[in-house]
Amino acid sequence: MSPSSETRSRLAHFPVALFASVMGMAGLAMAWLKAGQLEQVPGEIGAVLRALASLLFIGLLLVYLLKWLRHPAAVTAERAHPLKQNFFAAISISLVLLGTAWQHAAPELARGLWASGAVLHLIVTLRVMSGWIHHTHFQIQHANPAWFIPVVGNIMVPVAGVSFAHTDIGWFFFSIGLVFWLVLMTIVLYRLFFHEPLPQRLTPTLFILLAPPSVGFLAWLALTDSLDAFARLLYFTALFLALLLLSNALRFFRVPFFISAWAYSFPLAALTLASFEMGLRSGIGIYTALGGVLLALLSSVVCVLIVKTLQMALAGRICVAE
Repeated sequence: MSPSSETRSRLAHFPVALFASVMGMAGLAMAWLKAGQLEQVPGEIGAVLRALASLLFIGLLLVYLLKWLRHPAAVTAERAHPLKQNFFAAISISLVLLGTAWQHAAPELARGLWASGAVLHLIVTLRVMSGWIHHTHFQIQHANPAWFIPVVGNIMVPVAGVSFAHTDIGWFFFSIGLVFWLVLMTIVLYRLFFHEPLPQRLTPTLFILLAPPSVGFLAWLALTDSLDAFARLLYFTALFLALLLLSNALRFFRVPFFISAWAYSFPLAALTLASFEMGLRSGIGIYTALGGVLLALLSSVVCVLIVKTLQMALAGRICVAE
């Protein structure tokens, strides 16, 4: 195969799942920015990470658009795949996250990113759910935590949305995310309890279970400005899930590296942000301290993910046929 042919082949296999890395980087930036607001760390670190997350998104988006132009059949195949189709929602969520991250530094840019992400995510949600309802090929074995991304991802929209649009728009997206989190949580737990374990490649997606209650906590605070009973229910649900995952840490360490390992990053970032916010709202220092510990863990995890991803790319093991 000639170099140009090999390049075209690799482009055809460029995975949409790589946009999960933008979610992780944006979440890391937001966590450092929050720590900076609490004067725990220099604010400049979060600003640099925010810029890197933005550049990563632009780079991945340009490559994927090129793939769409040159290999439309490959993109269509990903959109029809029972697992890969869920990661298209990572593109719209990345826009919402970047809009949230830039909210205070560049309000007009942030508003545009947030609005385009929210609209695109609603379209993705409608398309994916329509596919689930009218499918001819899904089986219970296909269910996994990655299914949360396109539907439950709506719960992220109100976190910054209350500053950009009418409150009812925030409640609209929050309602979608919350209700269907409960529905999909039931389906996924049924699959995990009564069917074979997830394939190794998908094991890291179990961390996605952390994201809905963590982000839901942040969204509820944004919408109600109240650390009430329901906010605590969401936070402590996330905390329990974190303990459950921690108790299974050895299982995750034994899993070889796959691109799906980026699923560790954003959920950890969401819990980190929720812990900082819990400490700020409650005035109880243990939550802020927990946020600091989680920030250190999150930063370490993202560094490892970056190194492993680069090693995999240099070894030519990413943009290949599965």
